[in-house]
Amino acid sequence: MEVGKEVFMPNHDLIRNDFLRQALACEHLGSPFTARVCRALAAGLTAETRFGQRILDWEGKPESDALPLRAAGALNALARSGRAPELAAVYPPHEADEKTLARAIEKATAAHDDFLEGFLDSAPQTNEVARSSAILGLALHVAKRTGLPLSVHEIGSSAGLNLGFDAYAYELETARWGDPDAAVTIAARWEGALPPLDAKLKVAARKGCDLNPLDAGNAADRERLLAYIWPDQTARLARIEAALSFAARSGTKVEKADAAEWVERHFGGEGKKGEVRLLMHTIVWQYLPKETQARITAAMARAGAHATKDAPVAWISVEADGKDAASACMRLRLWPEGEDVELGRTDFHGRWAKWSSPFDRASVSTSPRFRTI
Repeated sequence: MEVGKEVFMPNHDLIRNDFLRQALACEHLGSPFTARVCRALAAGLTAETRFGQRILDWEGKPESDALPLRAAGALNALARSGRAPELAAVYPPHEADEKTLARAIEKATAAHDDFLEGFLDSAPQTNEVARSSAILGLALHVAKRTGLPLSVHEIGSSAGLNLGFDAYAYELETARWGDPDAAVTIAARWEGALPPLDAKLKVAARKGCDLNPLDAGNAADRERLLAYIWPDQTARLARIEAALSFAARSGTKVEKADAAEWVERHFGGEGKKGEVRLLMHTIVWQYLPKETQARITAAMARAGAHATKDAPVAWISVEADGKDAASACMRLRLWPEGEDVELGRTDFHGRWAKWSSPFDRASVSTSPRFRTI
């Protein structure tokens, strides 16, 4: 054992309980089918297969490692692949009772053990494109406050779908933003003190990094990403497929890099005058090691110390913060002012946002990108 390395001993009850916890989360987020899969795995996992044994003997933290979602993604990938017709027959749009689903999962794990066990290697990369709704709101605040174009940098980009947030159309219940003919449309409910929808938003540059970047133009990468989309959420699946096609046409590429090293490299030194250097991430922070979090925080503090009015630094995030298990915090940090504010809370899948802003907003004006409905 390495000195100083944290080791987690496997605990079968803890792991089964985490599958039950994830089942409740899936139900809350509108996927009763994935909840049933998690419960079937909690009850039926055994060490008779490599897939089951690896899960039950997991040495990391099941929640922070998203272990239930790795397992559910593996089964969905197998069902989508056509290799297991009996499993596909109990997956949406088909219906099956609890016992039939459990039997199909048991047979699939026995017959396709190598495929399923190997799928556990990588953490889920949902790259939920509906979170772009929250990114849009945060970016509009930055644009309004600075009056400058944004140089966007995203960590945990996966396939880079949220990097294209400004090219999407948004239906925000009482308003619309963006080109109505955009390739991707995101519908979300916005409440409260809405962001400045009239702000002039221009993205001058965009970059992303990920430890395991996916290429939207690569069939295998696309299929892996789609396997993590819960199969009974057809509208969500269609939205991700549209975003993948758009990213592929746009030539979006994500750099393979460690998040801390990448942030230190891109936010070191002085920024370009006339642009905002902006760091963004959504539901990524919880998966980063504490050391990585500390390095990124320190790098952004150093960048902020060198920020000026004509070369500001911004940091926007949509992350769990422990205040509410059912929603994420939308947070903005802006330098040289040094402001650090929570601008509201949002659903983890971007279905709604409740905004609360300490900033004074100008009245909303008519704009080609914004109109009331």
